[in-house]
Amino acid sequence: MDEHRIGVYVCMCGTNIAKVVDTEAVATLALNEPGVVVAKSYKYMCSNPGQEMIVEDIKSEGLDRVVVAACSPRMHEPTFRKALQTAGINPYFVEMANIREQCSWVHDDPAEATDKARALALAAVRRVTHHQPLERRSVEMNPNVLVIGGGVVGMTAALELADGGSRVYLVERQDHLGGNVARVDLTAPFLDSARDMVTALVTRANEHPRVDVLLDSEVASLDGFVGNFTTVVDTNPDRAAGDGHGVKSEFQIGNVVVATGYKEFDASRMTHYGYGKLPDVVTSFEFEKMLRAGRVQTKEGKDPQYVAIIHCVGSRSKEFHTYCSRVCCMTALKYAREVKSAVPKAYVSDIYIDMHAFGKGHEDFYRGTSEAKTLFLMYGKNDYPVIRKAGPKDDCGMIIEVNEKLSGEVIEIPADLVILMVGMEAREDSEDVARLVNISRDKDGWFIESHPKLDPVATTTEGIYIAGACAAPKDIPDSVAQARAAAGRILARAIRGTIDIDAVFAEVDEDKCSGCRICNELCPYSAISYDVEKKRSTVISALCKACGACVAACPSSAITARHFTDQQIFAQIEGVLA
Repeated sequence: MDEHRIGVYVCMCGTNIAKVVDTEAVATLALNEPGVVVAKSYKYMCSNPGQEMIVEDIKSEGLDRVVVAACSPRMHEPTFRKALQTAGINPYFVEMANIREQCSWVHDDPAEATDKARALALAAVRRVTHHQPLERRSVEMNPNVLVIGGGVVGMTAALELADGGSRVYLVERQDHLGGNVARVDLTAPFLDSARDMVTALVTRANEHPRVDVLLDSEVASLDGFVGNFTTVVDTNPDRAAGDGHGVKSEFQIGNVVVATGYKEFDASRMTHYGYGKLPDVVTSFEFEKMLRAGRVQTKEGKDPQYVAIIHCVGSRSKEFHTYCSRVCCMTALKYAREVKSAVPKAYVSDIYIDMHAFGKGHEDFYRGTSEAKTLFLMYGKNDYPVIRKAGPKDDCGMIIEVNEKLSGEVIEIPADLVILMVGMEAREDSEDVARLVNISRDKDGWFIESHPKLDPVATTTEGIYIAGACAAPKDIPDSVAQARAAAGRILARAIRGTIDIDAVFAEVDEDKCSGCRICNELCPYSAISYDVEKKRSTVISALCKACGACVAACPSSAITARHFTDQQIFAQIEGVLA
């Protein structure tokens, strides 16, 4: 280790680390390690002064290896690699020790936390001596893009990409564009026409010279890697093969935007609301259909005297979905206003768990609705209202029994028409789509982003982006923002013509490979192919994420992970235990 000149930099992270870990002590102890010639503690190593400190020390002290004890490498490893590159040495000669998430954030005892931070820093010092110079590679970037889903999000992404110069293949499984928003009358809180918005997008998508709209179509396969995907799209896939009506089309693309949206919760699953049995209990989308038809009436064709709106049907429930569907509160307030407009003499009851009015203009919309003589009643989570058919002496069609939370009393509400605000849930084909494009889902079936805060539209599979309500319940503004964000990310890469591939990936030694294919079946990123002629497996470096699953599983020890060699890992373990 004496042959290397190592610099160790311990970050205070303001007080995030320094309030528990004695960063000066960690730096001082690091100086005792062979090869360490510089050891410093600084308030924010990721700041420009912190990076400049590393660059200057590399030049003045002749450092050839750097250890940064700070936050998670996921956050700032690219930052420090860039600093090394600026200083003229290989960017992979840096190693990070996580003394924030793994140390200061999980320990209360300063002495123990400092000792653990020292051990983690020492492990990084031992490991970095075995780092090898790696070089990133680049591949050609095909500018064409596949957008899956022809709703507002998919059309927005397609138009942004097409305006930026990309050829876009917009695939929609239905025979029309528009998605769920096409079923809506007005949008809250400003009561804009959803029909006008959708029509404008559909017209632009159909007329745009760089957008190919493929209706009644499904993506049958997606192969390749970022910048170089091949996709097959089936048009009229339900048609019998060979009848002349089913068409298979193959396209070369560089990136994919998944914008498949959501489906509404099946209200019949909540039996206490009587949906499907009581004729005048309707879902929010069924009520939208009534509004679009220009009538608000009961099944018998009468104007309702009493209208009740029930929130959180399928949402915020232990039995069904614990999450909030986000759009229901404002949509319910919109319905209250539209009922008052269509049937001025109607009494409207709004039965809710909590009123979420977090968006722009939403609080004013809530206040305005309450001033329009809407009766608000609160019920507790999982203490659902119960709807029953009214008796012959009642002047209404139904009675709703509510255990009203604010008053603490059981209240009976008359109703001729009940609107159930059904929540959002992941589409039934979300698992198939996830497998198709090689991305993950959470426990509720929503697609998982690369990072919920820092990278909300990318996924762990390079070149695959998600936008809108396929990832979680969202309203239209948030969904459109994600569509444009995904398009912006793709265009920023496409304009360069090539894309850099990380130098960290697994490699197969063909001389040792037995062709057992265990790694092929195990790889979570589908990054390993099998050569039938050679009877050997090969890693597709552009797809590999260096997770190490194949390395650990290979019975022939034929696979090596670059930057995670046995020598490096053993040195790191020895450092922790020293």
